[in-house]
Amino acid sequence: SIDVDTASYSFVRRQLNRGLLPQKDAVRVEEMINYFDYAYPLPESRETPFRVTTELSPSPWAEGRELLHIGIKGYDVTPAERPRSNLIFLLDVSGSMNSPDKLPLLKTSMKMLLESLRPEDTVGIVTYTGAAGKVLDPTPVKEKAKILEALDRLQPHGSTAGAEGIRQAYELADANFDAEAVNRVILASDGDFNVGITSTEELKDFVERKRKSGIYLSVLGFGQGNLNDQLMQALAQNGNGVAAYIDTLGEARKVLVEEASGTLFPIAKDVKIQVEFNPATVAEYRLIGYETRTLDREDFRNDKVDAGELGSGHTVTAIYEITPVGGPVLVGESRYQQRSAPAAATDVGDELAFVKVRYKLPDEGTSRLISIPVPAAPDLDVNRDSQSPERVREARWATAVAAFGQILKGGPYTGDFDYDHVIALAQANKGDDPFGYRGEFIQLVRLAKTAAAMQQQER
Repeated sequence: SIDVDTASYSFVRRQLNRGLLPQKDAVRVEEMINYFDYAYPLPESRETPFRVTTELSPSPWAEGRELLHIGIKGYDVTPAERPRSNLIFLLDVSGSMNSPDKLPLLKTSMKMLLESLRPEDTVGIVTYTGAAGKVLDPTPVKEKAKILEALDRLQPHGSTAGAEGIRQAYELADANFDAEAVNRVILASDGDFNVGITSTEELKDFVERKRKSGIYLSVLGFGQGNLNDQLMQALAQNGNGVAAYIDTLGEARKVLVEEASGTLFPIAKDVKIQVEFNPATVAEYRLIGYETRTLDREDFRNDKVDAGELGSGHTVTAIYEITPVGGPVLVGESRYQQRSAPAAATDVGDELAFVKVRYKLPDEGTSRLISIPVPAAPDLDVNRDSQSPERVREARWATAVAAFGQILKGGPYTGDFDYDHVIALAQANKGDDPFGYRGEFIQLVRLAKTAAAMQQQER
């Protein structure tokens, strides 16, 4: 299942800015890779809402291995094509939100999102503390002063009846459902649900049922300490929405202003990637990250199995590390492994892999299929425009981010490739950086190097 969440990157950044290495389980490498936008070719029409491209490059941490980059670029919906937004803000105002990086930042973030909406869009507000309650009926954004006044009145107090808040938010969304609009609940919280239903599975089931009715859920996390990252990720995955962690005003602007169209407007749902490697050319492979997004093989063609949502203009990257036949295998050979005879040159002998992508358009229930062969020789890759310097640079940047994420998780596969190698690779391939996100990444790697050295000294 694809993943466009970015919460893990923001959490890692916050920990490093505090001089701490993040917990390994909080590092989701795919979310770090997909935090950045990539210059993949745009699709030509909304009917085929994304374009799939591939790039093959040497692995910088393992001689004799290669990295296969699979990139997806979503169709960028024009302002004239955007449907109306029908949003319900579900805001945590419990006592645990009484911190400058929680409720005050949440309120400012919601005000930023208002600036991204159009006058005909509507916003309703439900809050929850020890109990949940409606603060504002769905109100047109052209009455912005009324919405701002409701936000300004919010004060933190009480415990956290998050489950009841979710129910009331969906009731309000149901009562004002518009089949022609994007109907979405935006949950903003530190994730500390301590009153009512707190079972992740029960909440996931509830959100999944509502998703099938056409109401999606996105989750914004604030603060730390009480942050229930696992629950927030699970709710967003089951609600066909994104999970983002807002730790600064800059991150709020990135998610809710610069990427507002991707956050709000889906162009495809239940997007799944399946890759079949040719045993005549690939001895072994591993997917970097996506541990919480793996599906069973038979789920690929099962349209009842949920997968990720792709928003307008979103990019998604998956990276496989592969060992070509004859290269240095890591796992070793199986005594009883079935060996395929070398494929005929006229058949698939010059292919590295076969990439299949299934997706549904937002208003459809039957999936569509895109299939792409990946030639073993780069100059044969019909899915590349060319081995352009920009394409190579973008792949190397993603590789630097993937290496950093793996090192933070303990680096079982990255060998002697260390923080200095990541910094050098990232600096050489930063490219155009209008908002400074890539420059910030390089600084984070330096902070991680310092934090790791301090941790070693304490031992």
